[in-house]
Amino acid sequence: MALGLTRFEGLDLILYFHYFRNMETNNALLMLAALAQDTRLDVFRVLVKAHDPDGISGGLAAGELAEALDVAPATLSFHLKELSRSGLIVSRKAGRSIIYDADLTAMSGLTEFLLEDCCQGACASASKE
Repeated sequence: MALGLTRFEGLDLILYFHYFRNMETNNALLMLAALAQDTRLDVFRVLVKAHDPDGISGGLAAGELAEALDVAPATLSFHLKELSRSGLIVSRKAGRSIIYDADLTAMSGLTEFLLEDCCQGACASASKE
């Protein structure tokens, strides 16, 4: 068998690849589904604008988001939960407030996943030059 693997080890390798490739697809679908709703897309875009590369001072409290988007707090809470579940936003405690921030690493991962086979790989090699 190729690569010196037994029949069952080779099957395990194929199943491992299939499982994790599907997990990547499932994560991408979860993120895209989260952004496919107009309020959540608006929330994400506002959080991107409020992002600070240091990861400490950026982001917005839920009340600030609700005010900026003119969304009821209960409605915003639902949308924040969905964005958080998808991995597109993160939260941290600051005193009595919870600060929400866009997870740009997650968005970069989604973009890379979507474009990984762009131009049959020609774009990837051109961008490394």
